Amino acid sequence: AYGYFTKKDLTSIGGFLIMALIGLIIATVVNIFLASSALYWVISYAGVAIFIGLTAYDTQKIKKMSLEVEADSEQGKKGAVMGALALYLDFINMFIFLLRIFGNRR
Repeated sequence: AYGYFTKKDLTSIGGFLIMALIGLIIATVVNIFLASSALYWVISYAGVAIFIGLTAYDTQKIKKMSLEVEADSEQGKKGAVMGALALYLDFINMFIFLLRIFGNRR
Protein backbone atom coordinates (compact mmCIF):
# COMPACT_ATOMS: atom_id res chain seq x y z
CA ALA A 1 0.00 0.00 0.00
CA TYR A 2 2.90 2.37 0.71
CA GLY A 3 4.16 2.16 -2.85
CA TYR A 4 0.72 2.98 -4.22
CA PHE A 5 -0.19 5.93 -1.98
CA THR A 6 3.15 7.61 -1.31
CA LYS A 7 4.04 10.82 -3.11
CA LYS A 8 7.74 9.99 -2.79
CA ASP A 9 9.41 8.69 -5.95
CA LEU A 10 10.75 5.20 -5.18
CA THR A 11 12.65 4.72 -8.44
CA SER A 12 15.84 5.91 -6.74
CA ILE A 13 15.79 3.01 -4.27
CA GLY A 14 15.14 0.39 -6.97
CA GLY A 15 18.80 0.01 -7.90
CA PHE A 16 19.81 -0.12 -4.24
CA LEU A 17 17.28 -2.86 -3.54
CA ILE A 18 18.43 -4.95 -6.49
CA MET A 19 22.05 -4.67 -5.31
CA ALA A 20 20.96 -5.57 -1.78
CA LEU A 21 19.17 -8.61 -3.20
CA ILE A 22 22.34 -9.69 -5.01
CA GLY A 23 24.27 -9.24 -1.76
CA LEU A 24 21.65 -11.31 0.05
CA ILE A 25 22.04 -14.13 -2.49
CA ILE A 26 25.83 -14.05 -2.08
CA ALA A 27 25.51 -14.06 1.72
CA THR A 28 23.13 -17.03 1.51
CA VAL A 29 25.60 -19.00 -0.61
CA VAL A 30 28.42 -18.13 1.81
CA ASN A 31 26.27 -19.24 4.75
CA ILE A 32 25.71 -22.62 3.09
CA PHE A 33 29.39 -23.32 3.71
CA LEU A 34 29.77 -21.47 7.03
CA ALA A 35 26.52 -22.70 8.61
CA SER A 36 26.50 -19.66 10.91
CA SER A 37 23.37 -19.24 13.00
CA ALA A 38 23.97 -15.49 13.42
CA LEU A 39 24.36 -14.97 9.68
CA TYR A 40 21.20 -17.02 9.12
CA TRP A 41 19.18 -14.59 11.25
CA VAL A 42 20.78 -11.52 9.64
CA ILE A 43 19.94 -12.90 6.19
CA SER A 44 16.36 -13.67 7.26
CA TYR A 45 15.63 -10.20 8.64
CA ALA A 46 17.45 -8.47 5.77
CA GLY A 47 15.45 -10.56 3.30
CA VAL A 48 12.15 -9.41 4.80
CA ALA A 49 13.29 -5.77 4.70
CA ILE A 50 14.53 -6.03 1.11
CA PHE A 51 11.33 -7.65 -0.14
CA ILE A 52 9.16 -5.11 1.68
CA GLY A 53 11.07 -2.43 -0.20
CA LEU A 54 10.84 -4.30 -3.50
CA THR A 55 7.09 -4.73 -3.05
CA ALA A 56 6.64 -0.98 -2.55
CA TYR A 57 8.95 -0.25 -5.51
CA ASP A 58 7.17 -2.69 -7.83
CA THR A 59 3.74 -1.40 -6.77
CA GLN A 60 4.70 2.15 -7.65
CA LYS A 61 6.26 1.00 -10.92
CA ILE A 62 3.01 -0.76 -11.89
CA LYS A 63 0.97 2.31 -10.94
CA LYS A 64 3.15 4.58 -13.11
CA MET A 65 2.94 2.13 -16.00
CA SER A 66 -0.85 1.97 -15.75
CA LEU A 67 -1.05 5.76 -16.04
CA GLU A 68 1.18 5.83 -19.13
CA VAL A 69 -0.11 2.84 -21.13
CA GLU A 70 -3.63 1.97 -22.25
CA ALA A 71 -4.94 -1.15 -20.54
CA ASP A 72 -6.36 -2.63 -23.76
CA SER A 73 -3.11 -2.31 -25.71
CA GLU A 74 -0.70 -5.20 -26.18
CA GLN A 75 1.93 -3.38 -24.10
CA GLY A 76 -0.62 -2.80 -21.33
CA LYS A 77 -1.56 -6.48 -21.20
CA LYS A 78 2.07 -7.60 -21.10
CA GLY A 79 2.85 -5.00 -18.46
CA ALA A 80 -0.02 -6.22 -16.31
CA VAL A 81 1.22 -9.81 -16.45
CA MET A 82 4.82 -8.81 -15.72
CA GLY A 83 3.71 -6.57 -12.85
CA ALA A 84 1.60 -9.34 -11.36
CA LEU A 85 4.52 -11.75 -11.66
CA ALA A 86 6.89 -9.28 -9.96
CA LEU A 87 4.49 -8.77 -7.04
CA TYR A 88 3.83 -12.51 -6.80
CA LEU A 89 7.56 -13.22 -6.52
CA ASP A 90 7.98 -10.43 -3.96
CA PHE A 91 5.21 -11.87 -1.78
CA ILE A 92 6.42 -15.46 -2.09
CA ASN A 93 9.99 -14.55 -1.17
CA MET A 94 8.84 -12.37 1.72
CA PHE A 95 6.71 -15.27 2.97
CA ILE A 96 9.70 -17.63 2.76
CA PHE A 97 11.86 -15.27 4.82
CA LEU A 98 9.05 -14.81 7.37
CA LEU A 99 8.78 -18.60 7.64
CA ARG A 100 12.52 -18.72 8.31
CA ILE A 101 12.03 -16.27 11.18
CA PHE A 102 8.85 -17.65 12.76
CA GLY A 103 9.11 -21.32 11.81
CA ASN A 104 10.57 -23.94 14.10
CA ARG A 105 14.04 -25.11 13.17
CA ARG A 106 14.89 -28.67 14.10
